[in-house]
Amino acid sequence: MFKVLLLVVSMMFIHPLLAFANEGIVNPYQVYTYDTLKKDLLELQGKFPSSIQVKTIGKTPFGREIYATRLGRGKQNILLIGTHHGREWMTTSLLMEMLEQYAGAYHSKKQYGPYSTGVLDDVSIWFVPMLNPDGVEIQQGNLHRFPPHYQKKIKALNKNLDDFTRWKANGLGVDLNRQYPAGWNELKSEPSEPSFQFYKGEAPLEAKEVKVLTNFTKKISPLIAVPYHSSGRMIFWKYKNGVNMDRDHSLAKKVSSLTNYELDEPPDNATGGGYTDWFITTFKRPALTIEICPLVENTSPPLSVFHEEWERNKYVGLLLANEAKDIKD
Repeated sequence: MFKVLLLVVSMMFIHPLLAFANEGIVNPYQVYTYDTLKKDLLELQGKFPSSIQVKTIGKTPFGREIYATRLGRGKQNILLIGTHHGREWMTTSLLMEMLEQYAGAYHSKKQYGPYSTGVLDDVSIWFVPMLNPDGVEIQQGNLHRFPPHYQKKIKALNKNLDDFTRWKANGLGVDLNRQYPAGWNELKSEPSEPSFQFYKGEAPLEAKEVKVLTNFTKKISPLIAVPYHSSGRMIFWKYKNGVNMDRDHSLAKKVSSLTNYELDEPPDNATGGGYTDWFITTFKRPALTIEICPLVENTSPPLSVFHEEWERNKYVGLLLANEAKDIKD
């Protein structure tokens, strides 16, 4: 027995991620791909058919399906979104782990940590775990999954570099989180043409993925919306909140306390263009951009940080579902 224990400890030392091995369907301690997402969603729906509803809400410019998953039976909704940017697929891993963990507890009618999953009878959580699968495929080096004539174009958008780990845009070189009609005109126009990052497009709502998400958001009318990003361990919540400033700040402080992420305090004249900015000004309800992981420059965060980010965020969805019950329009 001692030898077996020693072997396990030794293996964990050799490969620290083994310490957090996941026995469920979702394995967030790996490079999380679009194919993995599709497989996991199918298996989760099969395992929890009375708790989970998976649907396609649209397609990318290259025909990849954008999925939304509903957890719960509540008539009210909140919305969590992952991977606006190709290099930020760890946010998909986080949301998929959250979906499975919550679904298991809800199915068994158990608490999850300090929270009752019974709240999901009143407030459903909608997940859009990977908004930008085209960008993820490029960032992970899968150019062969694009039309042959377009592969040279992708490389040109990447300044002819063979390393695509910095890729942030969608498959057409548009930065999806600079595409929303809230302060879009004030955004800088550099770069002035499609690129691996920062190109805001010729007009807001130009990108198919953004059209899909804004239409879906209007359809389910969530009380709270949270797009997850990486990196920087920061929460952005403030953009022309008006009379709802105190309410929205209070919610942001609760999430900051839970995650131990810093609250950003932008100037009143801060430019927008992002989903959070659009949601706040359109619905007059709170939205938070949550940046997970320590700051990394122009790449995806290392897998080694996932466990800590999960520990910081594992109760966020249930906290927001409880807070949503008190949102008054």
